[in-house]
Amino acid sequence: FRLTGKEALTHFPSLGPSTNPAQGKVHVKQCDLLKLSRKQKRLCRREPGLAETLRDAVRLGILECQFQFRSERWNCSLEGRTSLLKRGFKETAFLYAVSSAALTHSLARACSAGRMERCTCDDSPGLENRKAWQWGVCGDNLKYSTKFLKKFLGQKRIGKDLRAKVDIHNTNVGIKAVKNGLKTTCKCHGVSGSCAVRTCWKQLSPFHEVGRLLKLRYDDAVKVFSTTNDAVGHSELAGPQRHGHYPKHPASPRSTDLVYMEDSPSFCRPSKYSLGTAGRTCSREGNCDSMCCGRGYNTQSRLVTFACHCQVQWCCYVECQQCMQEEVVYSCKQ
Repeated sequence: FRLTGKEALTHFPSLGPSTNPAQGKVHVKQCDLLKLSRKQKRLCRREPGLAETLRDAVRLGILECQFQFRSERWNCSLEGRTSLLKRGFKETAFLYAVSSAALTHSLARACSAGRMERCTCDDSPGLENRKAWQWGVCGDNLKYSTKFLKKFLGQKRIGKDLRAKVDIHNTNVGIKAVKNGLKTTCKCHGVSGSCAVRTCWKQLSPFHEVGRLLKLRYDDAVKVFSTTNDAVGHSELAGPQRHGHYPKHPASPRSTDLVYMEDSPSFCRPSKYSLGTAGRTCSREGNCDSMCCGRGYNTQSRLVTFACHCQVQWCCYVECQQCMQEEVVYSCKQ
């Protein structure tokens, strides 16, 4: 498992429920089951709770990616993922960003939930944070998360080749997207709801918001190439000129831009990158024409059951009837 390597979102094996450290070094065995570099395994063994957090992060990243691309030709399926990660497509850029974002988010939440031994609540300085801790409120520890993640991913040695720079750039876009969603949440304590005492703490936005932001970045991704900066004497990423820039100087991508190197395949037909779109369900008024790549679509009717005429009964349950209705399903032709 290398978020800046070739298997960024490989499925983890089932590790079972988290285990009390007193019952033995189970977390060491969990670390050995993961696809990690030698350095990453060493860090994992030192951090009880990390293996479980890594597994949760991968699941979070996969589900969010599939949710964001559910209506598009490439639906972020696991098939073809390894081949896709060897290329420099927009989709590859999104995978690096969403996986690093999921890891950042999961680590910060694991700290505040007490699932990690070496970190706890948000430890940023300030009286408000200490007050929140005294009231039993625990802020998400993004500071520890980002610091540990950069160490875990080994970003100090930035590669000289274009692909390495692109991967690290997109990884950092994911981390920044999580930081962008960090909000201050406050709560009042006092008689009759008065705000005699007010405590505040840092809280991360739901990961769906991070995913939505990264999808917008994907839609506006920038194609880049490598250029030499004469002022500092080394290569850096460069993209198309922006409006108002001097014509001879290509623009550097912003730190929030997802970047890619080569145009994506169509994803219409089965290939080493995806299963194609045959058989995929679509919306006739929405995306059938695009998703089916001009091949047309099949129409099928089916009966579905759903809860209806629900009523709240005394005292504590809801009683519903079962209704049936006809549903029309559209799917892409072969």
